[in-house]
Amino acid sequence: MDMTTCLKSLLLAIQQYRDGRTAQNAAQLQKQVEEVSRLKCDQLLSSGQVLPSDCISGLVELAGNPNTSPTLTSSIISLLAQLACDDAGWEILHSSYNLTSTLAAVIHCHSAAPGEPLVLQCLQVLQKLTYNTRVFQATNYIHELIAFLVTNIQSRNDDIIMPCLGLMANLCRDNHSVQSHIKSLDNVKPFYRTLINFLAHNSLTVVVFTLSILASLTLNEKVGEKLFDAKNIYQTFQLVFNIIVNGDGTLTRKYSVDLLVDLLKNPKIADYLTRYEHFSACVSQVLGLLQSKDPDSAAKVLELLLAMCSVSGLRSLLCEVVFRPAGPKLRAGGRRQGAGLDGGIALVQWLSSPVEGAESCSLQALQLLNELLEEALGAENVSDFVLSFVEMLLPVLLALLKGLDPARGDAPLRKHCHRITHVTTLLLILCAEDSTRCVVSRQVSAQLCLSQVETLLSCCHSNSPLTCLPPGSENDLSQVCAEALLRTLELMSKLRQQVKDMETSFYRMLQDQRIVTPLSLALTSHHRERVQTGLSLLFEATPLPDFPSLILGESIAANNGYRQREAELSVKRVAVQEVPPSSLLDSSGGSSRTVHSLAEKIQNGLELQEHAKNSHVSEIIDVYEQKLSAFATKESGLQDLLEAKALALSQADRLIAQYRFQRVQAEAEACKLGSLLKEAERRREDLQGELSNQVLEVERSRADMEELLQHNARLQQDSEEHQALKGSYNALLSRFNDIERLLKELQTTHNSLSKQSDALRKNHEALQLQHEKMSSVLEEREEEIRSLNSDLKQKNDDIAGLRGDVRAKEEKVREKVQERRELEETVDVLRKELNKTEQARKDASIKASSLELQKSQLETKLKQKEDELNKHSAMISMIHSLSSGKLKSDVNLSL
Repeated sequence: MDMTTCLKSLLLAIQQYRDGRTAQNAAQLQKQVEEVSRLKCDQLLSSGQVLPSDCISGLVELAGNPNTSPTLTSSIISLLAQLACDDAGWEILHSSYNLTSTLAAVIHCHSAAPGEPLVLQCLQVLQKLTYNTRVFQATNYIHELIAFLVTNIQSRNDDIIMPCLGLMANLCRDNHSVQSHIKSLDNVKPFYRTLINFLAHNSLTVVVFTLSILASLTLNEKVGEKLFDAKNIYQTFQLVFNIIVNGDGTLTRKYSVDLLVDLLKNPKIADYLTRYEHFSACVSQVLGLLQSKDPDSAAKVLELLLAMCSVSGLRSLLCEVVFRPAGPKLRAGGRRQGAGLDGGIALVQWLSSPVEGAESCSLQALQLLNELLEEALGAENVSDFVLSFVEMLLPVLLALLKGLDPARGDAPLRKHCHRITHVTTLLLILCAEDSTRCVVSRQVSAQLCLSQVETLLSCCHSNSPLTCLPPGSENDLSQVCAEALLRTLELMSKLRQQVKDMETSFYRMLQDQRIVTPLSLALTSHHRERVQTGLSLLFEATPLPDFPSLILGESIAANNGYRQREAELSVKRVAVQEVPPSSLLDSSGGSSRTVHSLAEKIQNGLELQEHAKNSHVSEIIDVYEQKLSAFATKESGLQDLLEAKALALSQADRLIAQYRFQRVQAEAEACKLGSLLKEAERRREDLQGELSNQVLEVERSRADMEELLQHNARLQQDSEEHQALKGSYNALLSRFNDIERLLKELQTTHNSLSKQSDALRKNHEALQLQHEKMSSVLEEREEEIRSLNSDLKQKNDDIAGLRGDVRAKEEKVREKVQERRELEETVDVLRKELNKTEQARKDASIKASSLELQKSQLETKLKQKEDELNKHSAMISMIHSLSSGKLKSDVNLSL
């Protein structure tokens, strides 16, 4: 089933359910809603067709009706959330269909049970609906919604706290009326205490939501001064940067970036950030997020960097981070983030990224590079890294200029023209510096610029402002093409001396009659830069012989007349909407007759002026023929618009009834405000009396203040002297500690040397005698020096001669000192010889001990031999006694 059939069936089911709220009609409507939900509904909200508009209006009306069942209401809300697939869809639901007040009414009806799935669903949809969207305080049920949020934020239900915090952050951001209403609540102080307690929550999302609310409500108050003072702001910076880099998801990163952007709007906090010591490291980690392929995260990162560029002190720091050489890697979020030129490379990659939905990232990256390169090239010395980055960037920029095809449709053409405008602006910034202009001139060709201008001229000519939107409108395709064209011509003017054939192509394009349309749009624009660009090109083109100056004047007059006519008609548009379709059709016929009469008048006027301006009649006829064809096209468009207006009358009736209801509410609020005004006036009179008393006290306090200031000045002077003395004391104390440490080391060395001297004293008596002699000589010399000093005091006239004697004596003393050093060296030599002698003595003692051991062993052996010999002698004597029988017992048989 196609989309049109489903929408017709859905509209029929809505009408049947509205006429009779039976169970059968409810089931049929539920079925049709589910059928549409299963279809692809991209760009349905922004199509502008009548059938989808009626279906969405009916669904919003049924969702806001308290008699609709919760199941059907939930299905309708899910379908509406599915239809709003992008930011433009959410904006249409908010502004054209008033879905915000409808969801607030649903929450108010079910506020007794805040934990119901329908309430949570409404809160989640409201959070998406109100993101970056201002909600007026006069919106229906907005006060009840704020009271519901304040109450449930202070509850203990974790499931509902987070969506309530996110919705409250959206409502408070850049909305002074909602902020004033919340501050006037009776329970605002407990609400503040609850928010401050949430700063220690485990969820980073809750912390970010809380900080966003506190920044919106208290940034310029005493509570905000305490929360975001110099003591806490650096911790807040570190927390926000950590959440941006290591956040729980895209949603948390979005709100963290929005919080930091809001804080940067405060000059005091922006100054704190310029002095934040970890700023470069944090920005390097944030730039690392650009290496991912998530366009939503990249868009928020680029938005943050663009907001930082608005602060002069931060823009120079950003240049240092982006254009510095690649340095050590920083770890963040579990992946390696590059510093230095890695961030610049990531920016270049997003310029031509093929990721779907990354068109806004490409434009943001171009804007960021515009800011950074303008800052970097404005310095006194352009670094080599910037030049290398420009050489890397230029091929990518030139590739973005290609691919312009008018046949692809208005939306791609508008996007490409925006891109061309930003790219040429960046190239113009590069041409402002001589070094980078040379780089650009080597890579930009005259043929590229000429083909670009030809294509843009054809687009401007085919999209005349009389056939499209009013001149100067930001969404006008001809205006977008004209701006891109003028930027390209300005680039050609900058490079006409450096690039071959560029000057010839530039002057040829200025003499083309099609240049009239973009030039007239620029000269009648309300943008200062466009007017200045148009004037500079006009000054270049005026001296040229074939420049169509007359046609340009006619075009400027036509644009001004059209603007004036649009301004007059804008006042009557409300009245025109109430005219019946029949009268509108009659007026259409009248407009047709007016066109024919205008043609006759033009022809008559041309006949009268034929003799005076015969040479330009053909040009004027071409202009008015274009205008007449434009009027014919506009007439057919008006015919279609009349049919759409006839179908929209029923919706207008419903809006009128809603307006009347809002008017009754507004009158009741006006009465309430009147009573509050009376009470405020009475309170003002009371405060006036108190103010007079306070003025007298201020006068007395002023005199006391002057005395205190004088006393404070004296104390300040004393404090400065005290600080100076304290610094001197600290220096002396450190010097004393160093000397004391050195003394201890010398004492340790002295003790060790004393022990060595005691061991060697007995072996150095001769040296000691010589030392004593030298000591006596030194004492004599010192005595002579003392005598000389006394003579110096007595004889001031002979001081010159005595100085020579003193120098001679000092020379002798130095010789003695030198002799003493030589003696000490001799002592060292003797000490070494003593060590060698001691070692020899040890070796001799070892040998003596070994000889004594051998001697003892030999004595033992000798004793054993004597014992054996005695035994043998006894045996021999016994043998002799036995053999002779007459031998005497005392015969000496010893050998």
